[in-house]
Amino acid sequence: MKILEIANVDFSLRHFLLPLMRALRERGHEVVGACADGPLIEPVRAEGFRVEALPLARSLRPGAQWRAFRALLALIRREKPDLVHAHMPISGFLARLAARLSGVPVVAYTCHGFLFNQPGSRKRRALSLAIEWLGGRLTDRFLTVSTEEAADARRLGIHRDAVAVGNGRSPAIFHPDPDARRRVRAALGVPDDRPVVVIVSRLVRHKGHPELLAAMAEVPDAELWVVGERLPSDHGADLEPCFAEAARPDRLGTRLRRLGYRTDIPALLAAADVFALPSHFEGLPMSVIEAMLCGLPVVATAIRGPREQVVDGETGLLVPPATVEPLRDALRRLCVDPGLRRRLGEAGRQRALDRFEEAAVAARTVALLERRMSETAR
Repeated sequence: MKILEIANVDFSLRHFLLPLMRALRERGHEVVGACADGPLIEPVRAEGFRVEALPLARSLRPGAQWRAFRALLALIRREKPDLVHAHMPISGFLARLAARLSGVPVVAYTCHGFLFNQPGSRKRRALSLAIEWLGGRLTDRFLTVSTEEAADARRLGIHRDAVAVGNGRSPAIFHPDPDARRRVRAALGVPDDRPVVVIVSRLVRHKGHPELLAAMAEVPDAELWVVGERLPSDHGADLEPCFAEAARPDRLGTRLRRLGYRTDIPALLAAADVFALPSHFEGLPMSVIEAMLCGLPVVATAIRGPREQVVDGETGLLVPPATVEPLRDALRRLCVDPGLRRRLGEAGRQRALDRFEEAAVAARTVALLERRMSETAR
């Protein structure tokens, strides 16, 4: 079977779709990727996948979306896939519409987070819900990464057969690594006994960086490592003023380290002591799974996605979103108690191995896609 995997940007294709593409290829399928152009396409192509760069845009500008839709329509009609598997809200809707108009036998979609569950204006949330509802009418196999959002899809009539497949990462890549801990800390000049809190995320407002920076300013003797960058397609407020404020000597000062986009995430996680992700909105964040596999206790917000991953008081600590004081208290509690960090981290790693292992998630997704293709063929 020929399968077309479509994401919005190269970051999504590289970090979210590539394990599934590998699993599909191992099953003997021909797999073609498509997304907006960017440097992270090259590592995917280096593994032997053909990836088509399209003018996809993460915005609702009519002109940009019309160009994206025409490009998707042309690609699908040229490739004639047996299955189109779309991802992300806007590109996912356009890809499903183009696939349906092109007569593709099976149209699948994976929701990585519903925008109508994201804080925002009522009008924006209503538009998102309408798009998802219409998209559901175009979809044969509807998947989500979050169990709560699969329930949302069924409850709201988006798709009656929505199934949660989860997210996963490989424990062969993400695991505790004492050698990496020593190496990274030596390179950064960080003593082994200094508590380090790390966040791995795009630099966007809804990931909770302003709250984390404010909270960490009141967690003495601990460092904050900020890993990630802002994508060119990201929207929303510029976070630089928040970082400038946090870098003041009377706030975090030199305890704030901005490490940018890195390819050595497993080593950085192994070198840290606590993982924080105080998001306002998530699907089922990969970074939390990576941290859990590396044996880190996770401080996250009690929202869809993270509250499926983190068991409060057992594998990490959950706090309300968009607040500073509870986040500060949770980080303080972990930074001063190595024994608690170890207990929660070990329990979190076992939970990740049981529930969020990459090969199992990919196999589950492949099985659901293949079953639908087989049903259609019959």
